[in-house]
Amino acid sequence: MLAGGSRGYDYRVDLRAVYQFYCRNHPRPTEEQYPLWRGLPAGSELTKDELRSRVQECTGVDSVPEDRTDAQRRNLANILSVTELPERTLVSHLSFATFTFRDIVAERLDGRNPFSNRGVRYTGSSDDRALNRGVQRFDADPSAVRDLSYDSDLTGRVPIPVLTLHAADDPTAFVEHEAAYRASLEGGGSARNLVQTFTRESEHSALSDSEYAAAMGSLSAWVEDGRKPTPAGVAASCAAYDRAYGTGCFFDPGYVPGDYASRVYARPGGLQWPALTAEQAERWERWGNVGIEP
Repeated sequence: MLAGGSRGYDYRVDLRAVYQFYCRNHPRPTEEQYPLWRGLPAGSELTKDELRSRVQECTGVDSVPEDRTDAQRRNLANILSVTELPERTLVSHLSFATFTFRDIVAERLDGRNPFSNRGVRYTGSSDDRALNRGVQRFDADPSAVRDLSYDSDLTGRVPIPVLTLHAADDPTAFVEHEAAYRASLEGGGSARNLVQTFTRESEHSALSDSEYAAAMGSLSAWVEDGRKPTPAGVAASCAAYDRAYGTGCFFDPGYVPGDYASRVYARPGGLQWPALTAEQAERWERWGNVGIEP
């Protein structure tokens, strides 16, 4: 996770809170109520198919637009506008904010909460005032934040060459994660070891084989010969690989992603990178007993 665990889940935290404000069915009023940061309460037997059914009930996301009710259209429009999530991965992101959150909290953090939306002002809805007044708020347990951060945040100290390849319209790990990664390496003094490339594609992990080959070839040359590539150079090399793979080259050498906070609501103190400094990580390591449960 390029933004690290203590910040990289924030947009799914926001989705969980905003979704419940509009839909009121996860949990339903007739079900056990629990803080949303838990993901699910202990003993819940909710399945991914049942979760999808609830999202469909509220938003009509699996229906063609003309078959959605007025209420579904309003709910979907508000949720997507506030969270800036793609419609096609709404259910997937909510699944992360349900089942992955349950695993993190119940199985890794002994029931402690590492997530917060305190101080976040949500915007983009049909009534921001009502949303911010009515959305569920919660505060993180500092010890849970510490343990999740220790095991999943980046210190920005990377001693080896790194070349990244990311679709500009990635619907799962937003391209703005790359801005967080660069800021972390800049803060950790390792930016010289980073080259980032971007493509005009819209998938998360199924990009063109020709592009993967071009990226790996450029990285290999950097490691073996010390020739640091440029985004333009990686893009130019793709044509030769495409003659073998024939899957196309869609590099955009001039693309620069926006800051992480341009896509994800920043928490208080959440604009500085890296989220975890090397000095703090070393200090916690000396303490012992820091980190998530195995």
